[in-house]
Amino acid sequence: MDRTPAPFFRRPQQHIPSSSAIPSSSPAFGTPVHPLKPFSVNAPKVVILPIILPPASLRPLAFRTFTKKHSLTLTSSALQELATFIGRHCGSGWREEGLAERVLEEIARSWKNRNGGVIVEGSSKELQEILKTLEGNMSGGQVVSAGRTGLPRGDSMLEVRDSDAFNTSLGLRPTNLIRDDSNASFGMSGLGVQEAGDDDEETKDPRAWLKVVGAFEQPRMVYNVGKRHFEKDTAKPSLLPPASHKTAVFRNRYHVIHQRLMRNESFQTSAVSSSRKPSLQRSSSNPQSLKITPIANLLGRHGSYHMLLGLLVILPTGGLAISDLTGTIALDLAQAVALPDDSAWFCPGMIVLVDGVYEEEEESIGKGLSGSSGVGGTLGGRFQGFIIGQPPCERRKATLGISGPERGSDLTIGGGFGWVDFLGVGSERAVGSKMRRLQQNLLQAPSQDQPSRDRVVIIGELNLDQPRALQALRRILTLYASEPEGSTPLSFVLTGNFTQHAVMARGGSGGSIEYKEYFDALASALSDFPALLQEATFVFVPGDNDGWVSASTAGASAPLPRKPVPDMFTSRIRRAFATANAETSARVQGSAVWTTNPSRVSLFGPSHELVLFRDDLSARLRRTSVNLKRKPVESQENGDSSADNDEPAGLLKVPDSMDLDSTEPDAHGAAGGSPPSHDVRAVQKLVKTLLDQGYLAPFRQPIRPVHWDYASALHLYPLPTAIALIDTTAPPFCITYEGCHVMNPGSLLVPGRKGIGRWIEYRLGGEGRLRECTL
Repeated sequence: MDRTPAPFFRRPQQHIPSSSAIPSSSPAFGTPVHPLKPFSVNAPKVVILPIILPPASLRPLAFRTFTKKHSLTLTSSALQELATFIGRHCGSGWREEGLAERVLEEIARSWKNRNGGVIVEGSSKELQEILKTLEGNMSGGQVVSAGRTGLPRGDSMLEVRDSDAFNTSLGLRPTNLIRDDSNASFGMSGLGVQEAGDDDEETKDPRAWLKVVGAFEQPRMVYNVGKRHFEKDTAKPSLLPPASHKTAVFRNRYHVIHQRLMRNESFQTSAVSSSRKPSLQRSSSNPQSLKITPIANLLGRHGSYHMLLGLLVILPTGGLAISDLTGTIALDLAQAVALPDDSAWFCPGMIVLVDGVYEEEEESIGKGLSGSSGVGGTLGGRFQGFIIGQPPCERRKATLGISGPERGSDLTIGGGFGWVDFLGVGSERAVGSKMRRLQQNLLQAPSQDQPSRDRVVIIGELNLDQPRALQALRRILTLYASEPEGSTPLSFVLTGNFTQHAVMARGGSGGSIEYKEYFDALASALSDFPALLQEATFVFVPGDNDGWVSASTAGASAPLPRKPVPDMFTSRIRRAFATANAETSARVQGSAVWTTNPSRVSLFGPSHELVLFRDDLSARLRRTSVNLKRKPVESQENGDSSADNDEPAGLLKVPDSMDLDSTEPDAHGAAGGSPPSHDVRAVQKLVKTLLDQGYLAPFRQPIRPVHWDYASALHLYPLPTAIALIDTTAPPFCITYEGCHVMNPGSLLVPGRKGIGRWIEYRLGGEGRLRECTL
């Protein structure tokens, strides 16, 4: 009887490639098909006996890992969660064998990859997900790699490649890079940063590290009051959002300015309380921290002094009021003075500081809350303001937690928001030091014989319907084309309005056809300089008269941010760049970038941030400003403040860093003279107002409309390295305020001076200078 089993029950014969066969110790016998017993049995797993680990025992090690190394703060609840997790999975060897240190290191890196914030809370969903994921990847008290357990692994300490599945579970971005440090796991992959020893020719060109970030591409950051940290808004934006998003715009602006003030030394609470009334007045003998009172807390406090931080609004009756997150109250500024006097503009739509006295209505005095409209509404009575000022801005280094020399390479990073990637180009903490070293290697120091390459040429309003404008542009490009090879500026910025009037809204004058012909003429002018097109990046910023928005607004204020000029009008300019690049073999080719208004130019990651904004801001400030009482001449002539005239001790004064660079160019194009005093004052008021507000459109919605879901792109926080504000209603200037260099080239054609062209040449990390040429 045949005992051969049926084919279904036969054991399939396994085929092992010859390369994996185990060699035999005797040549007379072949290697068996199945491996020997010791090679097929899995090694027994190490058994970990859980222990109860007190949080106090783990605190020193957790402090060294989270706080000292990763600048994170652990709450008591988070420390309890970590102690429970390590005691259960690492056992008694958590300290002697170093198991706990490796687990804490992995948890800290995973937390930063998820952008969980500076404070690690035990009840947070992110921490629970990290611990749950690590629990499945632990063996013998260690976080093991994929090769040992078959599980996906995301550990950067062991230098293994991240798995997309594990990255998704931890909230990380999938990447193919090998992560060898904390920088690589936090924003480094998005930049494609190479090591210093790389020989890639593409990364040796500084333009490879230049990136234009449009307003619609910029990450939408929202300040989380609970975590005291910025978070990325993951909701899908819309140009037609619900009405609640309008309130969210004000709320986010208020939170950003409020947390900025709370870090100001003038608002730091003192250990020794003062019995003096809360006001702007302080003295060196009796220092007193300033306090902000919520508007809802004014109820029932008739005749008391307070300082308010809120939004200037206009009531339906036409009067002024101030609003914060708790309520609104009528504001009387008849006796108010600005400190410093005439140093800034104050318009409805701005967030301001007001110091004064609360006065209840006569019939409501002594009746408690009966005379008010309740919390969240308009309070009864009025607030008599005596002093009004702008909330002081904060230096970029203070925001990002950078300490060290102003322009030195040995910078250290402490607190602040150094881990936040505000532009999507990498955070300061992750890539800042490496980007600065890269800049020193690629951009050599300027010499007297040859101009430096680290320059940005900013050309003001370019009206293509003016023949002299194209003639001036040709003259400027000729000057830079005649410079020695290798010294071409990195970028040329050309700004609108590209036509004097809204051509697309004038039905009988050609419309879109005429508008396209103007850009075709610009393409013809640029084609005469192929070397510049190959070696520089040209950035085009639209104005209110440019399409398509001007077709419906007729040149009126368009909602910000606004989209770039459509491609159908700029096809010949792109063709001119393609023709010029076809004649060169360079890895990094010239390009024409049609960006939004406003937009940002980032060079070497977070090292340099240049804001490009085209708006007649000065004229709008003059039209909508509130008239305030001027101080007497005698008090203005006095130098320092005293306790008798209620002068603040430095909170609202113009800092010494507000240096106005020379704005009158000499015959060689360098800045030489100084403008009249009234122009200097106008420039200082404009710059201080803009940077103190930290917002590019500090007006009411009817005056300067804003797309609610993209309002975060208008924030100037942290302060950029430089701002190119193209304002034809303000005098041209180059000014530095709180470390931020602000420039305004005005119009390309100088008004009132026939045959003169003007522009600004800005050195990265330095200052700009006004230059002129004759046509």
